[in-house]
Amino acid sequence: MLTINTLQDRIRGSLIGGAIGDALGYPVEFMGVGRIQAEYGQRGITRLNTQQFWVGDDKQSGKAVVSDDTQMTLFTAVGLLNAKRLDIEMKYGICRAYIEWYLTQTGKKSNKYNDCWISGVPELNARRAPGNTCMSALHAIYNGGEPNNYSKGCGGVMRVAPIPLYAAVDSRMEILDADRLAGDAAEITHQHPLGYIPAALMVHIIYRLALDEHPTQSSLKQYIVEGMGALEKLYPENFNDVQEMRALVERAIDCSENERHDFENIISLGEGWVGEEALAIALYCCLRHFDSFEDALIASVNHGGDSDSTGAVTGNILGAAVGYDAIPQFYKDELEMHDLILHIADDLYRGEVTAM
Repeated sequence: MLTINTLQDRIRGSLIGGAIGDALGYPVEFMGVGRIQAEYGQRGITRLNTQQFWVGDDKQSGKAVVSDDTQMTLFTAVGLLNAKRLDIEMKYGICRAYIEWYLTQTGKKSNKYNDCWISGVPELNARRAPGNTCMSALHAIYNGGEPNNYSKGCGGVMRVAPIPLYAAVDSRMEILDADRLAGDAAEITHQHPLGYIPAALMVHIIYRLALDEHPTQSSLKQYIVEGMGALEKLYPENFNDVQEMRALVERAIDCSENERHDFENIISLGEGWVGEEALAIALYCCLRHFDSFEDALIASVNHGGDSDSTGAVTGNILGAAVGYDAIPQFYKDELEMHDLILHIADDLYRGEVTAM
């Protein structure tokens, strides 16, 4: 039987783990493998870079900064909790929170969208390479229109981890309802089925891991297979897209069992710029390095693609399995907004939003 303290630790582990993966991968996003190795050594980047100075930031903080991935993840969490507080539909609460994030990135203010206390946090107002699809979709919604894209970018999947972390506590939501909400939350900005279907699968896996008393590599694989079955139930109208997702996930599982180098395996799965590739790369890293959070994150970001997003998703998934206490302390010590992220994780556990 999973103890209360263990579940709280898992929720913390998933949210902090995702932020660590994001921060680890952010400095090498857009770099090829050769350049990463030239700058950071043969294994690539292995420790958080606390010396980066990002355009738009007021000063170098001495901490490893996160990207828009973690920013949007935190707004997902607060939007979800605001929906409960305001007694509104969860998807609507999350959408309102995303618009508030959009406003932080544009410097605009709105009396209509001012529910999220985190909108005043300086680090969440820093412009950290926000995704074009997210920005354009939210711009349209903010101006009373509808998004008009067919994007399957990974901006939908990289931000939904708070949903299962909230839903799993005391069975607040059934797992399929959490899966569907994740898909709906991703679809706010990404209208291609493979822009939101991976979000539903990711949430299914995190939900199961967070509640598993003794998760193993084998049980992770079981949850992946189970999650694919859930997608077929949730999205019968998207049969071909679900099967495309299945084929890539099965390739990730197969790769995790071979003897090839991580670089070679990840290249065979893609670069992570689109949703299904980002999730497949993360699942590969979690399976291949299930017993080492550090090795999983290192593999997840050193591949020349969308490193911060694949790192974030890997950290979200494996963090839900190992918990906060098992994450190496040096990562936690060097992470920007560590205490804020931990506070929001505890809000998800409690099921109510509280300002720091």
